[in-house]
Amino acid sequence: MTATPERAGGSSEPERQSAYRPGYEIAAEHILSYIAGRQLRPGDRMPTERELSERLNVSRTVTREALKVLAALGRVTVRKGAGIYVAEPSGLAAQQSWNLFLPADPDQVGLLFAFRRAIEGETSRLAASRATPQQVLAVRDAANRTDEAAAVDDFATFRDADDDFHQAVAAASNNPFFESTVVAITQLRRQVVTIGMRGDKPGSLLVAAKEHAAVAELIAAGEADGAVAAMVEHIDTTLDHYRRLLQRWMRGLAADNDRSASA
Repeated sequence: MTATPERAGGSSEPERQSAYRPGYEIAAEHILSYIAGRQLRPGDRMPTERELSERLNVSRTVTREALKVLAALGRVTVRKGAGIYVAEPSGLAAQQSWNLFLPADPDQVGLLFAFRRAIEGETSRLAASRATPQQVLAVRDAANRTDEAAAVDDFATFRDADDDFHQAVAAASNNPFFESTVVAITQLRRQVVTIGMRGDKPGSLLVAAKEHAAVAELIAAGEADGAVAAMVEHIDTTLDHYRRLLQRWMRGLAADNDRSASA
């Protein structure tokens, strides 16, 4: 996961643009708040699409799109003819933490990134000590694919390769508990990008790819301390971008409100 593509010599998009959010993204955020506020657990049945539309005061079309996003992210399950349910989390992540995570809440995102620093820093250390040649190759391959995607500004491909990179590092730790935890973290990261970052591309893809390459080479060289430092730096860069993106979005929203009040 990384920060907004601002290429060398280019300029970032106007702040005003980042203030726009599709209605289904806002509805998805509110549905997650509903789940958290009522302490619903995996497998619990939720209100119908019509009832959610009425609660959120949006059209059923918007609600349906929000549910599609949340289903794709693994937060809800829509069973045809049976209703909408809170999804069962995969992996070994604590179900309660998964279920109550709000990807647009800066405090919770900060906690997630602190957890990432601890877990993925340690997986990098272990990978540098334990990775087999095949595992090193997998880490390098994923890092190379993020670089190729970044070079053509292909965020969808970059995101998939980014997920593969972090999971390949975890697999190279040769500890199944770390590996399954990173798989769960990866799914939470996707939620932050999709909802918490308001659909914006998460940062300079070229910078992130360079950071991936640094981690990969330090793992390949067996430099445990260096691999930890490089991975932590990469995670901190992403968190810093998230915070700057949130501030920019809030400034744009405040400007919109000021214009509406003076109209």
